[in-house]
Amino acid sequence: MGASTSFVTVAVWTGTIALVLTLLLALQIVQLRVALRRRERLAAGAVAKWRPLLNQAIVGEEPALPQLAARERLPFLHLWAHLQGSLRGDAAESLNRVARRLGVDTLARTMLARGARDERLLAALVLGHLRDRAAWDQLLPLARIGDSALSLTALWALVRVDPQAAADYLTPLFVEREDWALSHVAGILQQAAGPVALVLARLLPQLSEERLPRALRIAESLRVPLPGGALAGALRSNSPAVVVAALRGVIAPDSIEDVRRLVAHEDWQVRVQAARALGRIGEREDAARLTALLADPQWWVRYRAAQALRELPLLSRADLEEVRASLTDRFALDMLDQVLAEEAE
Repeated sequence: MGASTSFVTVAVWTGTIALVLTLLLALQIVQLRVALRRRERLAAGAVAKWRPLLNQAIVGEEPALPQLAARERLPFLHLWAHLQGSLRGDAAESLNRVARRLGVDTLARTMLARGARDERLLAALVLGHLRDRAAWDQLLPLARIGDSALSLTALWALVRVDPQAAADYLTPLFVEREDWALSHVAGILQQAAGPVALVLARLLPQLSEERLPRALRIAESLRVPLPGGALAGALRSNSPAVVVAALRGVIAPDSIEDVRRLVAHEDWQVRVQAARALGRIGEREDAARLTALLADPQWWVRYRAAQALRELPLLSRADLEEVRASLTDRFALDMLDQVLAEEAE
């Protein structure tokens, strides 16, 4: 009888505790939903208040600005950054003047130092748009942290603040950090393409063969010319991967002798890129080299050689017909016909 009573008591208390916990959880969910609705209403109110004023600034007016209330700060910064993302020139600078009048630069630096992760991301974005030089020393440490999103946003902001200084500091970082997608790297460095090219030209001779391909791919993504002297070591490397990466970045004629030598390379992927490079920088006399590649055992080599012949400067359609008439290899003839047909489409 006593054991049965104890069991019932335990069951009653367990049920009571479970009910109380369920009610508390339900209450917390309600509180969270109420708080979310309240934040949404505040955000909507802030946007409704500030959007017309920011639009006035965008079209060149000088709006009378009220004080930026504490509860409006995050919605305002989101709205301001969103508008900045689609603006250039005078309109963007007008928004910057509004932000500085409201003390947004100081607010963003404070958020960058002490805010939560999402606030720091927003602050870095805002400071980049503002080109805030005072934030440079705060942004630099963020460039090396493991959080890719935060570090890349900080890097983007640094480039906006000072392209030349950022190129000197960031280019070696971008070469080192394989976890940063090349598309993101190119997008960030686009505004500093000229200074980055100078840094890469200094950096390439010092890099190991493991780092060279990424550095060369960065130059290719930015479409910046590298001097032949900087590319020479990579073009003469024993590593086909390095040579291929270097050939993809050749867009200036001062590397032409190295490119001509590589037309006969034992690796077919090198021959492919050598043919493409000759199509970009080759001279009329290189038609003979490309014609010889039309008989290469590899299909891709033949295809790129035919394309390069079509693109070769100073080589007319009549010259191409003359090349075609000289061909005796059936595969070479078929490939040139295919590429010429593609051009006619």
